[in-house]
Amino acid sequence: MTLREQLLDMAEPGYRDFHAALVPGVGNILGIRLPLLRGIARGIARGDWRAFLAGDDVLYYEERMLRGLVIGYARCTPGEKLEYVARFVPEIDNWAVCDCFCWRLKAAERAPMWDFIQPYFHAEREYELRFAVVMALGNFVDVEHLEKLLELLGGIRHEGYYARMGVAWAVSVCFIKFPERTMRWLREACPLDDWTFNKSLQKIVESYRVTDADKAAVRAMKRRAK
Repeated sequence: MTLREQLLDMAEPGYRDFHAALVPGVGNILGIRLPLLRGIARGIARGDWRAFLAGDDVLYYEERMLRGLVIGYARCTPGEKLEYVARFVPEIDNWAVCDCFCWRLKAAERAPMWDFIQPYFHAEREYELRFAVVMALGNFVDVEHLEKLLELLGGIRHEGYYARMGVAWAVSVCFIKFPERTMRWLREACPLDDWTFNKSLQKIVESYRVTDADKAAVRAMKRRAK
């Protein structure tokens, strides 16, 4: 059985319809749950994953997602992995593939990835920018990178919904991990546009890891329409 035949056999029409509603505009969805895709990707990564990634016959949404997952699981040097990342990022065309692709980095991957994503914070393409933001929020909200990350987030100017929502999500993660510093950043002439600023506040308030007192303070910061 080929990989595509295996995927077709695993497809769930009901789940396909449910998931399609979450990724509007994306076609050729089979309806395969993410844990199953991760299992397949791990298996590919244990074998000749380079041959898998060398193929370019991508028809289904899940096949593209598998390519991203395999890159994350692949065992190779950070430099080689970044070559595959650079080739894959332009293929990202929706938030779900983007977010699943952004894996938890190994120690040796952290410094090279931080340098690698810097240009993407200024990307014109929506999902290239979201890739940088989501990779950062999952790996670089720490003492070493917080100040630079807030600066980068504050400098983003993009009209894409998923790029802006990515920024709001990242700001909320910064607040959860560093509430005092992020609160100060939000209060002191925060450079975010009003929509993204208010979405950031909303994401913070929605978190169960934020205290009621902080939530009340954050709600009071909402920018009103002029």
